[in-house]
Amino acid sequence: MSAHTPVCELLGIERPIVQAPVSADPRLPAAVSNAGALGSVALWWADDAGDLVRETTALTDRPFSGNFVLTSDQHHRLDQALSAGLRIVSFLFGDPHSYVDSIHDAGGLVLQTVGSAEEARRAAGCGVDIVIAQGWEAGGHVLGRVATLPLVPAVVDAVAPVPVIAAGGIGDARGVAAVLALGAQAAWLGTRFLLADEMPIHEEYRRRLIAATETDAEWYPNLYEVGWPDAPHRAIHNSTAERWEAAGRPPPGSRPGEGEVIAHFASGEPIVRYSPAPPLVGTTGEIEALSLWAGQSVALAKQTQPAAEIVAELVSRL
Repeated sequence: MSAHTPVCELLGIERPIVQAPVSADPRLPAAVSNAGALGSVALWWADDAGDLVRETTALTDRPFSGNFVLTSDQHHRLDQALSAGLRIVSFLFGDPHSYVDSIHDAGGLVLQTVGSAEEARRAAGCGVDIVIAQGWEAGGHVLGRVATLPLVPAVVDAVAPVPVIAAGGIGDARGVAAVLALGAQAAWLGTRFLLADEMPIHEEYRRRLIAATETDAEWYPNLYEVGWPDAPHRAIHNSTAERWEAAGRPPPGSRPGEGEVIAHFASGEPIVRYSPAPPLVGTTGEIEALSLWAGQSVALAKQTQPAAEIVAELVSRL
């Protein structure tokens, strides 16, 4: 099995590893890209997506991706990013159809995350260049209800010859080798990279990730207020989840403690219970009660390491 797949050639990377867009901070994606993999920066809530692209470009001369969640109109941010030089764009949720042409016109590539073979066929029909098959083991926003093992080969077969990247539940070199054996051409990881030195998360969050088992990363239909309806997600079980479950898992608007300020960003801005904001460096307050995003592969994330070391470990069995 080769560590250099056709999708590496397409993306301009050396190793078939893609870091999920877990942060809007450019340091982690730049470090991952500098290690020969593909870093990703989250752009969907940026005040100026172009600024974030330029900040990342200042830290790496390698390719990196910018990610947008298509639950709201992202045309303006995409235009900012493309104008700043972004040429690899990944989308989550929504319909990429109205975005594909402008990315291709700029000489860019389009990646779309899917949770089923049918979604994959629709994405390929829109002209998407690479499909990301996300199993429900994934942390953060979770598209479907199918596990990675059955999903990846189904998607590979559905969209061939469009290349497929596998996501969800991949946490070490064994997982990377496994999804390549299923027909994927690269592995997409988020949880493992949360423990990278370059990821600016709060030490308590880091400690809880290291202590967590695979059963601690629970799937929730609507626990955290992510900004749009019907957006299931996976995070580490905590006191906020326990209060919600004790109340009978009520929908948004009826959850216990809604509107209660439980923490503050480093800027002093308040964070209310059920906020999607994870605890970053400088966050103060009830850290444990905040959204501790993680996938089931969290059981394999056991130490803080430089991003380059993580990338090297992930390809060590190829």
